[in-house]
Amino acid sequence: MEKKTLKKKLVLKRKVRNFISRTLITVIIVLIALIVVKNNPSFKNIIIENVYEKSFKFTKAKKFYQKYFGDILTLDSISKEEQAVFSEKLNYEKVEKYNNGVALTVNKNYMVPILESGVVVFMGEKEGYGSTVVVEQIDGITVSYGNISTNNLKLYDYIEKGNLLGEANDEKLYLIFQKDGKFLDYKKYI
Repeated sequence: MEKKTLKKKLVLKRKVRNFISRTLITVIIVLIALIVVKNNPSFKNIIIENVYEKSFKFTKAKKFYQKYFGDILTLDSISKEEQAVFSEKLNYEKVEKYNNGVALTVNKNYMVPILESGVVVFMGEKEGYGSTVVVEQIDGITVSYGNISTNNLKLYDYIEKGNLLGEANDEKLYLIFQKDGKFLDYKKYI
């Protein structure tokens, strides 16, 4: 009995040390980056241009982090007790080409599922699409969901495939698929 308890304590200590090490390395990298940015104006302009003026690619940052530091410690890795109630696939009655994407005819007040896990990178109005949520998926594809209302969603939230994104404002749901600035054929993704 004592060996099992001792083994559990050692495993816990190793996990804590690993977490502290990752945190310290991340803090050191951030501090070095801040010092370089402060002392080098041209580097600061590069950061402003690539982070604020262009679309920041969260999937590339995640892959870089995983390559050098391992998986990100998330709350769901600690506790699996909470499960999503909503788990749906995309259902629609009719598909029509619309601008650079597609217009789906759905039921009134249709509950829109998340097509693939990712990060919310835009929330707001887009001309021709109404209230829009843009998600950068973990596969690097950016999806715009148009004509949708959301309640508990915030910018830069991580969202998971199959969970509820929001509700269609009427019987139309607009989707646009992009990768590296190029529009993709919707048929592969819905």
